[in-house]
Amino acid sequence: MTRAYVGLGANLGDRERTIREAATRIGAGRLSEIRETDPWGYADQPPFLNAVAEIDTELGARELLDVLLEVERDLGRVRGTGPRYGPRPIDLDLLLFGSEVIEEPGLSVPHPRLHERRFALEPLLDLDTGIVVPERGTVAELLAALD
Repeated sequence: MTRAYVGLGANLGDRERTIREAATRIGAGRLSEIRETDPWGYADQPPFLNAVAEIDTELGARELLDVLLEVERDLGRVRGTGPRYGPRPIDLDLLLFGSEVIEEPGLSVPHPRLHERRFALEPLLDLDTGIVVPERGTVAELLAALD
């Protein structure tokens, strides 16, 4: 059993309902506080709601990513349309997969920009103050570095 953390974000439609539905569909054991955040990477769009789900899974990282992509599709996300980092009904990012470091085509764990994203780090801290991002440090240290 591996503990994974998944970032959830939405800025179109009923954002909170979609995040909660996605968390249920991916089997989240716990969900952080949902917070409203400014867009990241592409400013001309509505604000996001963001959260992080904690999942204990028997799946491998690639299989979990496939589940996340399927849930995104089921909830109305169409990848490859619109600007990168643009508006979307749901976004599911595999942030951490146990203490593993994975670099494969289409799969990077920890998420390659996790250490830059307050909207993902703060909800991680909600779930567990001791989370370590492999090769980067604790979530608390990463947040402090953003200040």
